[in-house]
Amino acid sequence: MRKNKYRAQILLEPEQHDALALIAEQEQRSISDVMREIVQEYLLRIDDAAIWQHRMQALENLSQVRELAEKKYGVYQGNLIEETHAERDEEDRRVWKGEA
Repeated sequence: MRKNKYRAQILLEPEQHDALALIAEQEQRSISDVMREIVQEYLLRIDDAAIWQHRMQALENLSQVRELAEKKYGVYQGNLIEETHAERDEEDRRVWKGEA
């Protein structure tokens, strides 16, 4: 964070000020320090929300691509994992028998 700080004046409800003053007293900090931490946490949360929204949009885009591909090429009905295991097992069998 920058060494220089900017002065800002905010108006708080009395309950908000009392709560901040209590937190500051309990943590032996200034109200300004507590407020800076609150603002920083809020900004990080907004950033996280924007990242989350961006990721969700990317997933939606991928879903649309998948749907288009399924319409154009169809869906493979086999079991790729089982087929891959069977091919590997067959290759191992051929190697052991010296056929490879």
